[in-house]
Amino acid sequence: MALVQGIELSRRFYAEVVRPWLGAEFPQLRHAAALIGYGSELLGFDDVMSQDHNWGPRVQLYVAEDDFRAVAQDVVAGFLAAAPTAFLGFPIGLANRPHPVPHRDGAIGDDRHGLEVWTLERALAQWLGGPAPVDAKAWLCLAEQRLIALTAGAVFHDDDGRLTELRARLAWFPRDVWLYKLACQWRRIAEEQAFVGRAGLVGDDLGSRVIAARLARDVMRMAFLIERRYAPYPKWFGSAFARLPCAAELAPILDRVLAAETWKPRDAALAEAYLAVGRLHQSRGLPGEFEPRVGPFFERPFTVINAEEIWAAIRAEIEDKVLRALPIIGSLDQVSDSTPVTEAPERARAAMAALLDDGEAGALEEA
Repeated sequence: MALVQGIELSRRFYAEVVRPWLGAEFPQLRHAAALIGYGSELLGFDDVMSQDHNWGPRVQLYVAEDDFRAVAQDVVAGFLAAAPTAFLGFPIGLANRPHPVPHRDGAIGDDRHGLEVWTLERALAQWLGGPAPVDAKAWLCLAEQRLIALTAGAVFHDDDGRLTELRARLAWFPRDVWLYKLACQWRRIAEEQAFVGRAGLVGDDLGSRVIAARLARDVMRMAFLIERRYAPYPKWFGSAFARLPCAAELAPILDRVLAAETWKPRDAALAEAYLAVGRLHQSRGLPGEFEPRVGPFFERPFTVINAEEIWAAIRAEIEDKVLRALPIIGSLDQVSDSTPVTEAPERARAAMAALLDDGEAGALEEA
């Protein structure tokens, strides 16, 4: 079947099918209409292969809780009779798709057509595990992919502006949370940057490559932070990185890191990448007084950047005293890439609470 981007398909589905029907059958229903939550189409990465699961003409309606209780079932049931069997040549419905559909958790929908009814509170519970974050620690417990679920995609209509306002509020981290994540990302680089050469020097080229790949990912995550873009989960991580303004400079350097046959050019290319993101931080005018420098790792023949100085300078700019006192450990994405953790908000909160426990902060910082 021909390639049609899912966002545009769903936008037209709402405009040409759903909204006229709502206007006739539920003219007083105030709502927002959107395509958010899940799917490669939220980031514009959907292709023909994407059409084999949970893809097609679909729209979520967001209504007030009172309206949800009063008419959500009627809207979903009534649309079944009005929905076409196909739209723009694409079949309606998700019944033949292999993945569970989100409306089984909190919302109301029907697998036989692409219309779901939600409230904002139910969407927040589904994707963030509770209300929107109100303090720094709550932000640190959220995987960026979960924030993408609510801030990517598109809003087609919004009667009261609540959905639009929520998306704007969640569009990026508060300043101090952002700075804390930047400092922690430099801390990650500081921990392992000398190991690429050390492993290579003893003949462990496979180990050196693995460490280099980890550090390349850390540089890419740094780029997302500097460019103020949430990083998606691994399937689309590289594709999203390629769209960053800084990717034209960084991607060729990282390609050389991963293609290097021996540890010395690998080590040198990584140092070039560190220096590039340090200068990028400065060129974007981000807080933190430092001068990025690369040089030898003490007397050893490995090239490193002054990452400790950089993360300390960024941390010093954090105004929130509680956040500034936390150990430089990081947010959820910076301490785990385990799907059972990052995709389970309650489990993630418990894990991060243990890691960031205030009682341990002093001891960790003195160690």
